[in-house]
Amino acid sequence: MNTDAVAQVEIAGLTVEIVRKNIKNLHVGVYPPMGHVRVAAPPAISDDAVKMAVLTRLPWIKRKQAEFRKQPRQGHREYVSGETHYVFGRACRLEVTIGRPRLDLQPGNRLAMTSPEGAGTEDRHAQIGRWYRRLLRTKVEPRIAKWSNRLHVPVPSWGIRRMKTKWGSCNPESGKVWVNLELAKKPLHCLDYIILHEMAHFVSPRHDDRFVSTLDRHMPGWRQVRSDLNALPLAHEPGFEGGVTARVTPGILI
Repeated sequence: MNTDAVAQVEIAGLTVEIVRKNIKNLHVGVYPPMGHVRVAAPPAISDDAVKMAVLTRLPWIKRKQAEFRKQPRQGHREYVSGETHYVFGRACRLEVTIGRPRLDLQPGNRLAMTSPEGAGTEDRHAQIGRWYRRLLRTKVEPRIAKWSNRLHVPVPSWGIRRMKTKWGSCNPESGKVWVNLELAKKPLHCLDYIILHEMAHFVSPRHDDRFVSTLDRHMPGWRQVRSDLNALPLAHEPGFEGGVTARVTPGILI
């Protein structure tokens, strides 16, 4: 059961969501599509301290909000022939025919969808979502095994789901890793980084020096990968956005 306390306040003309939860440090986050500001804070931190944290980060918040407004976005999808859909970073042209439901990636970056007669936009959206999920599972599983072996940590349980503000998440206590379904559209090196990032929390649950040194040792170019992922177009679907934080937070790009 979720017991986090949530409130909204106005700070310097900004609407700020404050979430009180059992964490060690205060985190300020800015999220797309228009730069929603969210503060996660331990219960012991006062409201004045939360306000000061936002005020001291105000120039950074304004800059990130401006970046989100300028960031390219994928257009609205109707799932008809001729649309471009992304598969692990590749732009694929959708070709829709009528028949028994099926989706295949064909030579020449063609995405062949067979959809039942009478299927509407929502039906096709659900069909391609299921296909993305199956495809992503085939890429996540070997990477979970790879990083488990390299980090010398047990193979965790894991799953795929849509996330509003994170590319992935990890709960070291329960041994569970989640991966954002939207990563099926992003280049594979981004998926590799996210899985390493999340599994590094089994080495250190916090984003401390030990955590960062783990990333540095196993993926020296992780900062560039993070930048690549943050620069890619945001999804049109409201369940797929990622965000940025003023301090490192589990699951989001540090």
